[in-house]
Amino acid sequence: MNHNLLSPLEKYTQENPQVVLLVHGEENGEGIEIIIFRGFSSCLTGATEFDPDLPVLSSSGQILSIDCICSPYNPDNPQFIEQNLSPVAFAKKYL
Repeated sequence: MNHNLLSPLEKYTQENPQVVLLVHGEENGEGIEIIIFRGFSSCLTGATEFDPDLPVLSSSGQILSIDCICSPYNPDNPQFIEQNLSPVAFAKKYL
């Protein structure tokens, strides 16, 4: 079973429903964007598996940066709280 790299972020959004996280990452050498809201992750740049137990980002994937956005998320006019946080900076500040 793969460790879900997004689990701590999903838990954070479940406990903080006023925040949406936009995760910028890399999977198999390709850029990937994932949105996380109320404990659920969805891939914005590709298909999301129907089974919520399957991770959107594999254990070989990489989180490059995280944007914190006010909920509700409007892709045409996102209200950023913070942008381009490294995973370490996000964890220190929010987890």
